[in-house]
Amino acid sequence: MRRRRPITVTVASSVAVLGTAAVGVRTLIARQAAIARRRIGKPLGEQALDADRVWRRKKHPGPPVELLLLGDSIAAGLGAGHRRDTLGARLAKGIAGAEGRPVRLRTAAVVGSESSALAGQLAAVPADYRADVAVIVVGGNDVTHRIPASRAAEQLEVIVRALRDTGVPVVVGTCPDLGTLRAIPQPLRSLAARSSRQLAAAQAAAVHRAGGRVVPLARAVGPVFAERPDEMFSVDRFHPSALGYRRTAEALLPAVLAALKPAAVPVGGPNS
Repeated sequence: MRRRRPITVTVASSVAVLGTAAVGVRTLIARQAAIARRRIGKPLGEQALDADRVWRRKKHPGPPVELLLLGDSIAAGLGAGHRRDTLGARLAKGIAGAEGRPVRLRTAAVVGSESSALAGQLAAVPADYRADVAVIVVGGNDVTHRIPASRAAEQLEVIVRALRDTGVPVVVGTCPDLGTLRAIPQPLRSLAARSSRQLAAAQAAAVHRAGGRVVPLARAVGPVFAERPDEMFSVDRFHPSALGYRRTAEALLPAVLAALKPAAVPVGGPNS
């Protein structure tokens, strides 16, 4: 009887197959990213509304609380139809109501920013300005631009530490869950969700090391954005709507108020 020759698979052929598969995945992701960019477009432009002013001046006399916002388009408030609906304004009004003091908002956040831009944003703040509390929301652009989570978290840590070294309390809303974005097709959406979680975890660890407070936005507001996308997202289906900003501000506000307390010391837990 004729014996069959064993089938052998060489290392070179295996690598070739894996390489071809990897190229195929990258091509698919690139195509889906292009589809997402076409779906989202830029109906909101690239400039958020200017909400910088003193909020609740008439209702609350006395020196204002100085609120500084750093980060990306969410921190800047892109997508809000009125300045009172931006994240900064929502936070300012919430602080004013809780503290019984007016709040002066200063927004250094810039639409489209990655974590690498935080240093420039902080450097652009006047040297004689001192915030009573700083709020940072960043990370979405790091995910979409495929910045390594470790690098983005390290850049965030540097800024949080710089602010804490000058005595400024810091609250960071970690990377939102990009898996809630219906405009992104599968499997790219699943990859974005996983990358969002990885970055948020790295951010949380970095912020705690630097002495800041963390609000996990993916857990705090991600479910409602996923369940009610037509209400929570603006017309571009990427940035929050007025209601989306309200829910995000409500998630951040307890940590901001805690940070404003005298000699507030951040707790090491994930919700501090």
